Amino acid sequence: MIEVRGLTKHYSDLRRGQFVALDGLTFQASAGEIFGLLGPNGAGKTTALRILSTVLQPTAGTALVNGYDVVRQPDQVRRSIGFVSANTAVYDRMTGWEMVEYFGRLHSIPDAILRPRMEELFIRLNMHDCRDVLGAKMSTGMKQKVSVARALVHDPPVLIFDEATAGLDVLVARALLETVAQLRGQGKCIVYSTHIMREAEKLCDRIAILHRGRILAEGTLEQLRSQNGQQDLEELFFRLITEHDRQFAQRGDALAAEVSAGSE
Repeated sequence: MIEVRGLTKHYSDLRRGQFVALDGLTFQASAGEIFGLLGPNGAGKTTALRILSTVLQPTAGTALVNGYDVVRQPDQVRRSIGFVSANTAVYDRMTGWEMVEYFGRLHSIPDAILRPRMEELFIRLNMHDCRDVLGAKMSTGMKQKVSVARALVHDPPVLIFDEATAGLDVLVARALLETVAQLRGQGKCIVYSTHIMREAEKLCDRIAILHRGRILAEGTLEQLRSQNGQQDLEELFFRLITEHDRQFAQRGDALAAEVSAGSE
């Protein structure tokens, strides 16, 4: 369902020169699977997911979503995905029902299908508390429920969750995680980005640990533990990140020494 090969993204920075957000990212995710992108803030998770959702274009590499190329076939990709993040905005002057209906119409869903689908979504996501509430008056949890519903209304085969529980209280976050697990059971391909170890352990079938735009390790939780000789995911994560930062600093020092020697 998702196939990423050598995905690279560079940005120009006036102070730092060229900044590498993604450095040859490669992974695959299948139907009925939750593939976790686990990494600290700034690791490149959001950049990767924005490329998959056609918001950004890669500098190099390829990404296929449901068989469609994110650069050459963006319209087909958008029809194939639902995207949920912690920063998904809602319209202040629309109710929860109106917002989900609006996105359903954007996807050209016929009225005979749209209304029963929305009724089912509002029941499944326990959204009747925000059905007639304007976006401007919604709580954070209400807004996130609406974001999930509008991502699901066109029944996409691929779902992308980018730090989706950030800022949510414990009860709403738990309900969202249960929804994600149910979607896997329906055969959806899910990419789930987080920096919360417990979420990755509880949800993900496979995990890629991402740092400085590179995947440092990938596999099931048991594979990661076996490969790295560490049972605790948080400790495993910390060791990988720390070692990579140490190597990164050494390469930077070596490069600085070469530049200094060449200028003499």
